[in-house]
Amino acid sequence: MLDALIVPPGKAAGLEQRDPRDTLGLPDKKDAAEELEALLEELGSLQERLYAEGKRSVLVVLQGIDASGKDGTIRHVFTGVNPQGCRVTSFKAPTPVELAHDFLWRVHAECPARGVIGIFNRSHYEDVVTVRVLELAPEEVWSRRPQRIVEFERLLTDEGTTVLKCFLHVSAGEQQERFAERESDPTKRWKFNPKDEETARRFDEYTSAYEQALTETSTEHAPWYVIPADRNWVRNHAVATVLVEALRRLDPEYPS
Repeated sequence: MLDALIVPPGKAAGLEQRDPRDTLGLPDKKDAAEELEALLEELGSLQERLYAEGKRSVLVVLQGIDASGKDGTIRHVFTGVNPQGCRVTSFKAPTPVELAHDFLWRVHAECPARGVIGIFNRSHYEDVVTVRVLELAPEEVWSRRPQRIVEFERLLTDEGTTVLKCFLHVSAGEQQERFAERESDPTKRWKFNPKDEETARRFDEYTSAYEQALTETSTEHAPWYVIPADRNWVRNHAVATVLVEALRRLDPEYPS
């Protein structure tokens, strides 16, 4: 599965050729749910060992166009981990204090400590994609940021943080359905934003910006994984697989 998800370093992300409704060869929804349950049980065990070892950390970056399912991914994939060893950070519009520093200042401060799994709900990639699409900074500013990000993530990995970057790839049609659901469902209405309609109109612009950003920043030390996100059960299974496989490779151990 991972080979199908990864953006090979030096190659185009190819978002237009990737199907947001791809099931990745998984069985039906019921069987996939059983597999996910087993993955999450293993995730809990691996996370406990990572926390006890206290030598390395994992950073999960969740990016995607609005309504791609970042919140839902966090709820379903990290439901069984120990809160002591897991930290979620949601990046919103920068504050005046944050704007007074370089764009990575607030991000670096939220990176996980040793033994911790950090989850970024949005991230430093907003300072490339959103800033570009909404013209919040000139091209000469945002165009040099991908290389700074590559260098920053190299620093993190050199210091013991495994960086897992997941782009939740949703279709325009699915996004519009989810926006409509935000208006009609009382339990989801709090997510409604008057700017959703404008975001939907600019879907192609955001996709183009992400295509370039993923292509420029998928590296050997911090590759991108493109997660089909139209089907929530596929999305959750894929993200859990990326995380569990990475922790298996780390193979953390309890102190002797």
